[in-house]
Amino acid sequence: MDKDYLLHKWLRNELTHEEREAFSKLEDADFYNEIITSAKAFKASKFSKVDSFEVFKTKALEAQNKKPVYMLNTRKYLMRIASVLVIAFGIYFLFVFNPNTQIETLASEKTTIELPDASLVSLNAYSTISFNKKDWKENRLVELDGEAYFKVSKGGQFDVKTQEGLVTVVGTEFNVKQRSNYFEVVCFEGKVKVVSDTISRLLQAGDSYRILNNMFTETTTTSIKPKWTENISEFVSVPFKEVLAELERQYNIEVTFKDVNVNRIFTGGFMHNDLESALLSITQPMDMTFELSSDNLVVIHAKKN
Repeated sequence: MDKDYLLHKWLRNELTHEEREAFSKLEDADFYNEIITSAKAFKASKFSKVDSFEVFKTKALEAQNKKPVYMLNTRKYLMRIASVLVIAFGIYFLFVFNPNTQIETLASEKTTIELPDASLVSLNAYSTISFNKKDWKENRLVELDGEAYFKVSKGGQFDVKTQEGLVTVVGTEFNVKQRSNYFEVVCFEGKVKVVSDTISRLLQAGDSYRILNNMFTETTTTSIKPKWTENISEFVSVPFKEVLAELERQYNIEVTFKDVNVNRIFTGGFMHNDLESALLSITQPMDMTFELSSDNLVVIHAKKN
């Protein structure tokens, strides 16, 4: 697993059992745990500045790389202690004064999170949500970058904020997808209000709201939940490049193409558990073929007549 990813989650105390085992195997895991132990010995000061993760990482590396030449070199020994204490203060204040929780998934990864009110959020691959635990009772707000399926517990207003628009509900099930030039909300139960730029709609169960490449469309669905939660990506009248982008996210691969019009409209889907079958299901209907040139590179091109 990526070291920075593990360190992010470790700082927020959000490591899963599997991730905790991976973290413990890091070469400098003992060093970071030493810092946390030191941090717990201090009391917070409301005038102190919170170090960011990047600042923490830089200081940690600097402190770790300072190796004393002699055990009795007092000056270097004290400098090392000072470096550790600076980092310790930064981590302590990060824990105390930063109430935001952030969860992210990597390519080919999905996860489900329970929010403080027992609402459930399922995150699709390569997506991020953040929310404020401390302020949750007064302000049920989730910020989303990517795609997520929400099962919202009854209560006050619940908002999902994305770069493309705001989704507001009271208690319902819905899916929000926000990618580059793509914003889609599908309501599966209850009612959902969606506002993006000047376009505002109140969705009922089965309604879909989509803005793709600045074009707004409304459709309906008979599905009871998004197909991606069942490891199937499904598309209705989207440019082929959107399909390729989702394929990259689900399989953690890189796709290139030759003599292919990636703006052709595609309707169909692919499974998430077999790359070759997935490629066949999206290339055959488009009269294309593919080559698996390496573990993480796929070349798609038009069939030769």
